[in-house]
Amino acid sequence: MILEKNFSNLKVILVEPKGPLNVGSVARLCSNFDVDELRIVSPKCDIFSLEAKKMALKGQRFLDHCKIFDNLEKAIFDCDLVLASCGRIDISKNSFFETSEDILNWTLSFKKIKNLAVIFGREDRGLTNSELLLANKTFNIPTSQNNPSLNLSHAVSIVLYELNKPHKRNFNKELEVFNLASSKQIHDSFVEIEEMLLRVGYLLKHTSKAKVSKFKNYILRANTSMHEINVLRGIIHQINWFLNNSKKN
Repeated sequence: MILEKNFSNLKVILVEPKGPLNVGSVARLCSNFDVDELRIVSPKCDIFSLEAKKMALKGQRFLDHCKIFDNLEKAIFDCDLVLASCGRIDISKNSFFETSEDILNWTLSFKKIKNLAVIFGREDRGLTNSELLLANKTFNIPTSQNNPSLNLSHAVSIVLYELNKPHKRNFNKELEVFNLASSKQIHDSFVEIEEMLLRVGYLLKHTSKAKVSKFKNYILRANTSMHEINVLRGIIHQINWFLNNSKKN
């Protein structure tokens, strides 16, 4: 049986786009696929230029009303589920990526997703490893090994098409109620974890980011729930309470 899409409030997020033609094309795609909002992080071009407006056509309103942020964290922290597109081949060996089709099938297993964001990186170098770790899931679009790089607006068009085409829903009873830990919850938790592990001497300042990233990647792949991340944060708070109070005795 064909069912309607299971998400609402779809946000397309562009990180440091350099080409106004690309930005205008993405704005037009937002109109084509009923995106709710275009968000841009630290644009490196004039997104309101005549070039961008010519490409936007009926998507002009997405340029006029797009939200601009100075960092990616601020752009995604009101979203329940964050997906990130990655086309780079020089990625960390600890990184884990799925195909766009796999990600789509995974999102369809949820009954309802209220705020869905999809991040697209820079035209020349994509997203950094630390930025990729801000997403719940990271995916790539399979292309030829001889020419793997896609134009930014082309990548956006493929992803939006996949998200919006009718599919047979295959419910996973465990995921029917959306309760994944949000990107903000996971990020805040790992800020606290890193600070605590530095404090107790388990991590060194110059290697802490890399080691914490490995742990964070594991948490993301495990589809950690809100309850589970709250349990983890409770443990961290209790350890910090003990460390603070043990010094007084």
